[in-house]
Amino acid sequence: MTPTFKRTLCALAAASLLAGCASQPPAGPALRFAFGGAAPAGYTAVALDATYDAARGFGFEPGSARGSYFSVDLPEGNYRVTVTLGDDTQPGVTTIKSELRRLMLENVKTAPGQKLERSFIVNVRTPQIAPVDGVPAGEVALKAPRETVTEAWNWDKRLTLEFNGARPAVRSIEIVPVQVPTLFLLGDSTVSDQPGEPYNSWGQMLPRFFKPEVAVANHAQSGETYRDSLQRRRIDKILSQMKPGDTLLMQFGHNDQKQIKDGKGGPFTTYKAEIKTHVEKVRARGGLPVIVSSMERRRFDDAGKIVLTLSDYAEAARQSAKELGVPFIDLHAMSQTVHTALGVEGSKAAFALPAPDRLDNTHHNPYGSYVMAKAIVLGMRDAKLPVARHVVDDFAFDPARPDPVAAFAVPPSPGRTQERPLGDDSNRAGSAR
Repeated sequence: MTPTFKRTLCALAAASLLAGCASQPPAGPALRFAFGGAAPAGYTAVALDATYDAARGFGFEPGSARGSYFSVDLPEGNYRVTVTLGDDTQPGVTTIKSELRRLMLENVKTAPGQKLERSFIVNVRTPQIAPVDGVPAGEVALKAPRETVTEAWNWDKRLTLEFNGARPAVRSIEIVPVQVPTLFLLGDSTVSDQPGEPYNSWGQMLPRFFKPEVAVANHAQSGETYRDSLQRRRIDKILSQMKPGDTLLMQFGHNDQKQIKDGKGGPFTTYKAEIKTHVEKVRARGGLPVIVSSMERRRFDDAGKIVLTLSDYAEAARQSAKELGVPFIDLHAMSQTVHTALGVEGSKAAFALPAPDRLDNTHHNPYGSYVMAKAIVLGMRDAKLPVARHVVDDFAFDPARPDPVAAFAVPPSPGRTQERPLGDDSNRAGSAR
């Protein structure tokens, strides 16, 4: 680790400790890196073959294709990342994702010789839970090896950026800790950061639709329920970082159905009770809880009509929002509109296809999750959530006229898997028309 980088990193860590572990580090010194060639004054030069080294504290992740993943050690918190894009002699098309495939910038074009700055906010976290009022110290009970190995980038003490695109052209980056509103996410596999193609979730696409004025912190996890959130202390981790005015979107339902089969609850009993517990905890920290109904699975009858599988849970979510006086986003209804608009065959293009004969009718691919993320943003606007003020200016979406798949051009990440996300055994891949 260079002396300058070490001093700056120590300053960031000290700022985090002084501010209290329950909040992100305040505005402080910036880290600046320049890639390839000589670095401008104030920047650390990074060779394109510089592999990440713990002693140095930054570098490209081992195995990265031409330096696709760049990581830097940082305390947990929210950071504004400003990238300077462009190439001296060639046009560029750059897409940037953060941590575990969270979409930040989409196909930004630069002309030869152009220098273009773009900024976005990245949330970095660890499993440790700092004590705050009503929340004892501890840590999140991560799933091993899924979260400790496959999804480790979501929990390590690093900020990781994926440089992607038809011809990525990243000249330099600047990383600064910031105090901004945080939009927390909590839910199941249709929300959580999926580690490899072809799987994706709306939570991974959501940051793309916000200006660099708000952080999206995705704490959802595959195979889980409201009950798991309590038992594994995911909600406690969120509460330990929540500031007054922050927002939490909560969407469970797919896996909660298993509790009926196991005789351990139901939509209008334990499910609603667990929603209430979450709402009360968030309100106690000054946050705004928002209930989201689960998106519907892709299932059609012989006449091409949507077959509903989550109606009771969607209704229970709606009732809970009304009874508790909290905002509600009806993703269950909007997803049906999207599926109907795409049709029996067309909707296949929105769901993961890990193998030629294994269409997954529950979990989206990047196109499907991109569309669902736009539905969530529309729901946030319709609910007049304060955080919706930070949505990008060019946002537009109509569930009855979803973006055509031919127009979708977010490049896939390098990693691919055939391992299905955890949970939702009731609808195995390929089981529905």
